[in-house]
Amino acid sequence: MQKSIKCLALATLALAGTSAVSAQHQSDYDGNPGLPERVLVLTGDSAKMGDEIMAILYDTKDLHFQDPRAPRFLFLDREGNTALGIGGYVEGLVSYDFCGAIDEDGFATFDIPVPANPAQRNRFGASAHHSTIFLQLVRRTRLGLLTAYVQTNFTGNNNSYGMQVKQAYVKLGYVTAGLARSTFQDGAAGLPTVDYAGPSGSTSRKNVLLQYAPKLSKHFSIAASIENPSAAYTTLSGENESIAQRVPDIPAYLQYSWGNGGNSHIRLSGILRNLSYRNLVSGSNKFVTGYGVQLSGAANLNSYVTLYYQGVYGKGIARYVNDLGGEGYDVIYGEDGRMIAPGVFNVVGGVQVNITKKLFVSGGYSMNRVYNQSSLGGDAYRRANYTVANVFYTFAEDFQAGVEYLHGVRRNMNGESNSANRVAAMVKFSF
Repeated sequence: MQKSIKCLALATLALAGTSAVSAQHQSDYDGNPGLPERVLVLTGDSAKMGDEIMAILYDTKDLHFQDPRAPRFLFLDREGNTALGIGGYVEGLVSYDFCGAIDEDGFATFDIPVPANPAQRNRFGASAHHSTIFLQLVRRTRLGLLTAYVQTNFTGNNNSYGMQVKQAYVKLGYVTAGLARSTFQDGAAGLPTVDYAGPSGSTSRKNVLLQYAPKLSKHFSIAASIENPSAAYTTLSGENESIAQRVPDIPAYLQYSWGNGGNSHIRLSGILRNLSYRNLVSGSNKFVTGYGVQLSGAANLNSYVTLYYQGVYGKGIARYVNDLGGEGYDVIYGEDGRMIAPGVFNVVGGVQVNITKKLFVSGGYSMNRVYNQSSLGGDAYRRANYTVANVFYTFAEDFQAGVEYLHGVRRNMNGESNSANRVAAMVKFSF
């Protein structure tokens, strides 16, 4: 208990000190960066560009907090039928772990060492990996408005700062094809965080997909897609092995939006998965059915307060959960030698409070829990808690700074647990 109180006190002092510094500056932050007035038209006449093209370029209501906003630079053709936007941001981040550390830039609670490693108590880190550049083209065609979007960052491989594609898709009317955010992920429900990994229980995934997403009315919209399946397995040698997937993932949602420009929403999502494996004893291919149900959204209570929320339950959906993606929990071996899809339950909740047009604070909590994994032994992951509190300040046009405290706990099946704490700071210039 004394250790926890000491760690919390250190984090509180760090946040308070940074907040005091930030409050000395002023800017024009209004909660909606990327407005048309900040755009530079490099070629062409913007008066010829129709409202429908502008609406696509400057629609930010479905974006995650960490997504780049509207493009800063525009190239327009002479007829006003095509617009090419260029934008992104440069972001630098520094962090310090204390009273327990995670040896990576993202605060992934899955990777908290259990039991505690006395050699890994503190860590200093710095990164510019998640700086990003995007190109967005919008063009009128005989079939409707065509959008092509490409986004990259610099995560590379093994912290090499190589350029990596994050999204690359084409959209025509209600149909989207390419690498894009999964239909099962609700980007606009994501908490504001400096931590790029995000809360342990958040759904987060980009897939190659074919999506159909019509708007039914002013308030209602739906979407469904077929998406490239991938899964991580934990198998017993000589009994089972993972094989190529044969059936695409099928997620869908129904959403109700309200408020100014539809900036509040509630979404009900579902996903169906068919996860294939080979039983080496019988020499036959088999499959496990996975599924998930999610309720998520964001609610602007007034101009000062926004609530974020998400709850998910399913089986075989670890690939779509922040803490579990790629960790072998989509399909695991059962106690009788069969492969099973373990259950997953996770919740995320948070609040953002706008102090001024330039300054806001936010905080949130996330919990992730795995079920039916007793066959993996006592050191298998059971649950994790993730707590975040931060301050964001826009001190000049397109310059934003943030400071954040993170606390995470991982608990294993045998009851052993360990925690980690981090203070992180970020400066970002958007263009």
